[in-house]
Amino acid sequence: MDGTVKDKNGRDRQVVLSVRDVTVAFGSNVVLEKLNLDVYRGEILGFVGASGTGKSVLMRTVLRLLPRQSGKIEILGTDYDEADDEGRMKLDTRLGVLFQHGALFSALTVKENIQLPMREYLDLPQSLMDELAYLKIEMVGLAPDAADKYPSELSGGMIKRAALARALALDPDLVFLDEPTSGLDPIGAAEFDMLIARLRDTLGLTVYMVTHDLDSLFSVCDRIAVLGQKRVLVEGTLEEMFAFDDPWVQSYFRGKRARSVVTSEQPAASPAEK
Repeated sequence: MDGTVKDKNGRDRQVVLSVRDVTVAFGSNVVLEKLNLDVYRGEILGFVGASGTGKSVLMRTVLRLLPRQSGKIEILGTDYDEADDEGRMKLDTRLGVLFQHGALFSALTVKENIQLPMREYLDLPQSLMDELAYLKIEMVGLAPDAADKYPSELSGGMIKRAALARALALDPDLVFLDEPTSGLDPIGAAEFDMLIARLRDTLGLTVYMVTHDLDSLFSVCDRIAVLGQKRVLVEGTLEEMFAFDDPWVQSYFRGKRARSVVTSEQPAASPAEK
C-alpha cells in the first residue's frame, strides 16, 4: 500500500512518490546528492530550478531511464528494484509520461502513437484500441480528424495534446510532465494548464510537472519544489516560496517576470504575510 505521512500542516497525506537520499552522478560530476522529495496523491507538484540543475535528470532517474549511485525510490508503494517482473509491469502501466517537445514517433499517426502503450502492455483487439485512442484524443481536446495525422502535420500545441493523450493511454495514476508548456504561446499555455487541472480533477491523477512557466506555478500547482545545490532547497506553497530566504528563489518568484502573474492579493512587497 502507498505510505501515509503527515505534511507540514499536520494533515495525513498519501505519498505516491518517495525519493530518499538519491545521488546521481555522471563520472565525477555529481548532479543530485542525497536528494529527498515526496509527492502526494491528487496534487499537481511543480518542480523548478535553474537551467542545468538536474530537474529532468531527477525525473528520468525516477523513471529508471538514468541510473542512480545511491538512494531509494518508491512509486505507488513499490520499490521497482525489489519488485518481481509482474510487479514491475503493473507499476509501468500506472505511470504516464509526457516528454519535453512531445517525443512522438514521426512515422506513426497520432492514433498509432497513442496505441503504442496499449500494444506493449495489453492484449486488446484493434477495434477496442481504436475506440480507446479516439476517447483519449477527445479527452485532451483534439478534433477526431487529428487521429490520422502525423506529427509533422500538427501545430506545437497539438503535439503537446497528442503526447498527453499517449501518456494517458493506460489510465495511469501518476503522470510526469517535462516542460509541458514550453514553446506554446501564452493563450495555448494557459489552455494546456487548465486541461491538466481538469484531467487531474476528473481522473484523480497525481501530476509531477517539471516547468519554468511561472503562470503554471501560479495557476495550477498545489505545491512547488525548488531544486538547487544538488537537492530540494524548499518545497511548499507559493507563500512559502515568497518567504524562503534564498537569492535564486527570491529572484525567481519576486523578479520582474514574476510581477505580471502576482495578483493583487499577493503584493510583491510582502506576499508571505497575506
